[in-house]
Amino acid sequence: MCAAEATASLLHVEENFSACLARIDALIFKPLLQAEPSDQKGKENFKLFLLLNDRFQALWNLTEENYRIVKQKYSTSESFCIQDIYIVWKGDLFLSLYIQYFVTFANYVVVHGFEHATKSKSEAWKHHKTVLKQFLTDFTSETSMSLALHTVLHKPIRDHIEQYILLLTKLNEVLKEGSEKDVVTSAVKEYVKLESFISQVLDEACFTKTLWKSLGYKFTDMLCVPERRLLEDSRNLPISASTNRSDRILLFDDVLVLIQGNSFQSFDLKLVWVDENCREKSTPGLYGLRIITPEETFFLSAKDPQMKAVWQWKLNQAIRQALNGKRDFPLWGKTGEGTEPPSCRFFTYVFRLESKFKSASYEGEWHWGKPHGKGTVKWRDGRNHVGDFKEGLEHGFGICLVPRRSEDRYDCYKCHWYEGKMRGYGICEYGNDMVYKGYFKDNVRQGFGILENHSAEHPFKYTGQWENDKKNGYGVWEDKDRGERYIGTWLDDHKHGQGIVVTQSGVCYQRTFHADKMVGSGILLLEDDSVYEGNFTEDLTFVGKGKLSFANGFILEGTFTNKSGQGLQTQGILNTSNEQPDERITKTQLGLKEFPVEKRWKGIYDQFLEFIHSGCKEETEESFTGFHIQTSKELRKSQEYLFCHRGTEDVSWKIEDILEELVHLKELESLQRYLEKALKSSLHPLGKLLKALTIAFQATYSGIGANRHLLTMAQEEVKYYAKKIWEFYQGLLHLALEQKGQMPAKCVDGETSDQKACSVVLPLILPCFYPELFMLYMLYHEREDDLYCQGIVDLSLFPDIKLLEFLDVQKHLWPLKDLTLTTNQRRSLIKDKCFLSATECLQKLITTVDPREKLLILQKTYEEIESTVSRVVETDYKLPMDDLLPLLMYVVSRAKIQHLGAEIHLIRDLMDPTNQGGLYDFLLTALESCYEHIQRMRLHQRENCHLSHSS
Repeated sequence: MCAAEATASLLHVEENFSACLARIDALIFKPLLQAEPSDQKGKENFKLFLLLNDRFQALWNLTEENYRIVKQKYSTSESFCIQDIYIVWKGDLFLSLYIQYFVTFANYVVVHGFEHATKSKSEAWKHHKTVLKQFLTDFTSETSMSLALHTVLHKPIRDHIEQYILLLTKLNEVLKEGSEKDVVTSAVKEYVKLESFISQVLDEACFTKTLWKSLGYKFTDMLCVPERRLLEDSRNLPISASTNRSDRILLFDDVLVLIQGNSFQSFDLKLVWVDENCREKSTPGLYGLRIITPEETFFLSAKDPQMKAVWQWKLNQAIRQALNGKRDFPLWGKTGEGTEPPSCRFFTYVFRLESKFKSASYEGEWHWGKPHGKGTVKWRDGRNHVGDFKEGLEHGFGICLVPRRSEDRYDCYKCHWYEGKMRGYGICEYGNDMVYKGYFKDNVRQGFGILENHSAEHPFKYTGQWENDKKNGYGVWEDKDRGERYIGTWLDDHKHGQGIVVTQSGVCYQRTFHADKMVGSGILLLEDDSVYEGNFTEDLTFVGKGKLSFANGFILEGTFTNKSGQGLQTQGILNTSNEQPDERITKTQLGLKEFPVEKRWKGIYDQFLEFIHSGCKEETEESFTGFHIQTSKELRKSQEYLFCHRGTEDVSWKIEDILEELVHLKELESLQRYLEKALKSSLHPLGKLLKALTIAFQATYSGIGANRHLLTMAQEEVKYYAKKIWEFYQGLLHLALEQKGQMPAKCVDGETSDQKACSVVLPLILPCFYPELFMLYMLYHEREDDLYCQGIVDLSLFPDIKLLEFLDVQKHLWPLKDLTLTTNQRRSLIKDKCFLSATECLQKLITTVDPREKLLILQKTYEEIESTVSRVVETDYKLPMDDLLPLLMYVVSRAKIQHLGAEIHLIRDLMDPTNQGGLYDFLLTALESCYEHIQRMRLHQRENCHLSHSS
């Protein structure tokens, strides 16, 4: 058979089939469409019949179109090819319409549609019955009208598909090997599959129809759906459920039904998992399958392994097809064999049984019957939880909305969860305008955290330790209304124990507190440098025995009273023998004994330590180290970084990369470069730790907390930060080596951990704390710096030669060649020309925060002075101390550095201990001597003025 013969045969087949469809339409569909029933069940079936008619019309139209195209081609062309055969190159369209027709036909069979249709009492139908019976006898010998209709509406169409297969098979036999033969072979296979599919669809429909007949009306009304198919029945293939929970088990294509007496349970197949490897059996000697659903688990038991295998296969195929949203083609063909349904799924489910999720709906990912992965839970009371789940519980990052009673507001928890409870770092935005940023454990605030009230009524901020949802341990409270800050210990949300209070006006005191009340005596440091030691009230009124040390050195000791309208009164002794104030009193440093530095901010260190001890797992990183995140926007970005897309930073800070890189850091320089990058990054654990410590430091010492009596407390805190960061670096390194099976290398340079922290880490972290720390140094040395500045002003009035002479610089060291003159200038009046390079060098002291760099600038200044002198004397000249001090004092007076006392003491306190006793120490001592000498000059000048006024 050639293509032309195949076309002629197809034309004949399509012509006959089209005529057959026309008769079916005229004698069956049109009369039945006119016989619309009045009862509810009949109306539902009629809607289905309308759909069947639509499918029939589409099939008929396609046949007519195919016939017209083939006829036109046959009559106008002498040459034919495979593309002219419509059923081949438009095969997908043919298959689709035939499938739609037979699926709808099967649906109509399932609901007993033909039985209901033939019972119509319509006059048109009664009149038509005689003609119809004669027509039906041409197709079937069935005497039952419903069976005859059933046969007529599927048999001619199935026969027609067989004709297609026969025609294409003959054509395929004569075609030579090549692309055309491949196309026809593929088409034949698809039409054979269609034939198999139709057979299976009709078998399933009859099987399901028989079931609905056998079940009572109650079950049928609730379970019968046109699209639902029965796949297996425990009465046909025996299997039983555990604990005698069912009399009959029905497997449909969308649900698994267990019938017990007059009740039944149905389980959506999309949320059914079948475990064949269950060891547990309902009864000894039986072969079991464990059926897992979101809220129930039960066993199906078969008497032999073959029966178990059949049920297992049918269950898995039904589940897989239900998840795909379509049946296989053909229904039980090769495409369904051997493929297991996925254990991970996405679905929506409403929980019914008693549990924390009762009546809640969950939409998201599932794994073996439990929420697992990303999902959303919504409770009826308005609670929502969106986030990660693990084995049925909230686990990982999640956002939870909790409605507040009697308020149209929500508490919003953006937090990490562990086995169903909040644990780790989170941000909670309460409905009453308060925000908590910190750590949780077992659904309560636990560890380090910040609570801030943004409302206008009573704004406050607490930064510190929490235990069992209450403020407990060391913490800082800022009352923005009162303009004061409390630094101290807490117990059950109350100030309790030792505490320091700093006020906006500059007053500072230290007392013992009990349940928010001050008890016992304390120390009160006033703005004018007066110090009171004794008892005083909350409004800072002296009461009882006490000692008041004035700024001028006088001391009043006695009993203080404050009677209404009479002001402060005292009985005691006034000691005026001290002419100068005692700096040990006026510069008293608070909090050192009361708050040991290792006990402050323990909640921050504990989280990072726990992270290292847990093996630095990436999925828990933000839970432990998340405090660098301080806004909801940052929190969202952080989660995107962890779980979706990496950030734009040049360096990858994935935990495995971090640990891998640490192992290869051998040289000190490479270690310093690494730490510098790590501490600047918001993605490296050490950078996150530094951010958390910066927040705690600023909460204590910035703004109101900038009080000179807290300088030593702040300074030792920064040093301790460096020590802890070094310890955590060591912890990460040990973990990395441990994972590689290596041992940590021993320290070969003899430096201790504290020395390493001070020399390596401290310079790197100091910029984060410098603004607050240097402010404290400025306040602490304010008086000395004022004297120094006034001395600098006096010395700046001198021309260069006069100043060199005044400072007793030897004349042969004067750089007179640098005093370039212009017209009408006198050498004795020129200023700011001598030792200009050294002066400009020293002025750079304020451009850096690193004590190492400040000492290098000081060394460079010394070298510039020595270089200038060598140029003057025209030989290499090493300055002795006697010559250096006057020259350095000249350079200092010309550099006019503000707050030089604060700079010197910051360098002295924070410089590398290995520099003590060396050149840097010597130069710093020389600078300190200059600073003190300039102060004394001004002080003597004041005293001389005072004496002259007295005389």
